[in-house]
Amino acid sequence: MFRKITAIALLVAMLIVAGCSSGSGSPDRNDRTSVPDNRELQPVTVMLDWVPNTNHTGLYVARDKGWYADEGLQVTIVEPTQGGTTQLVATGKAQFGVSYQEDVTQARASDVPVVSIAAVIQHNTSGFASTKDKGITSPRLMENKRYGGWGSPSEEAVLKAVVENDGGDFSKVQILNIGSADFFTAIERDVDFTWIYYGWTGIEAEQRGLDLNFLELRDFEPALDYYTPVLITSEQLIKDNPELVKKFMRATAKGYTLAIEQPDEAARILLEDVPELDEQLVLASQKYLSPRYQDDAARWGEQDNQVWERYAKWMHQNNLLPEIIDTHKAFTNEFLPE
Repeated sequence: MFRKITAIALLVAMLIVAGCSSGSGSPDRNDRTSVPDNRELQPVTVMLDWVPNTNHTGLYVARDKGWYADEGLQVTIVEPTQGGTTQLVATGKAQFGVSYQEDVTQARASDVPVVSIAAVIQHNTSGFASTKDKGITSPRLMENKRYGGWGSPSEEAVLKAVVENDGGDFSKVQILNIGSADFFTAIERDVDFTWIYYGWTGIEAEQRGLDLNFLELRDFEPALDYYTPVLITSEQLIKDNPELVKKFMRATAKGYTLAIEQPDEAARILLEDVPELDEQLVLASQKYLSPRYQDDAARWGEQDNQVWERYAKWMHQNNLLPEIIDTHKAFTNEFLPE
């Protein structure tokens, strides 16, 4: 789930998942909210970017603790369906979604009216991973190695920038499209390195006793320290019902705050909702992510315009955007609770 980064629309097109299902399709998974004072709750759908994982813990915590219900909301969490989360949120098929700064930036450049309303994790925790025996301890050592990716132009631009900024020859990197292949299968059989989120795949590698060389993107290019993932909604919902967005974010912020302060409890809540997940992986991943959700920001979810501008300029310079977007329309901190 963490292995694929920029081309989320491409990735979710590979998924044939019913939009109203969640994981294993357990019928009670979205029926955990009690109605306070017999009030009728407003139905709200949140569409994930991938299968449930620790990026999403705060959403499950807020729902299962009844914090959405306290705001008068009946929240259903669903996995992405064909068409892509960003597009479906933009068209009102879901009120809220989980996306990425790179996806939102590309969407805004195509006049897709989505807005990021919170940074789930404050800094980019993704990077290039290889087993120790490959000897890839710096980007220039990717020369004459096989990279396993998913065929996105922005993916290739990132790899090129990282290699060349380290003095390497990008033309000597062999790029293979491995699609949605499992990281551990691909790295042992087909490729020398690939792109992962350490908070999930890196932690799983630790548990498997697999030693990795991990080159974190933000160490090599400031523009690549972007927000991933983010929570999004549509411009239309912000215009028509800003109070709904405020209610959703008040409860969601509580969920992520608990995940920050009590990672074990938060992990247990996620596991109760998604029991097919590996328990030890969820617990370890949650401990890794909990201090990183807010990190050095003044509050959970805070976004900085400099981060958005820096990445948009980088994309434009690498011919990934036709023009620089208005970043003030791409994100807002308006709905974060004080």
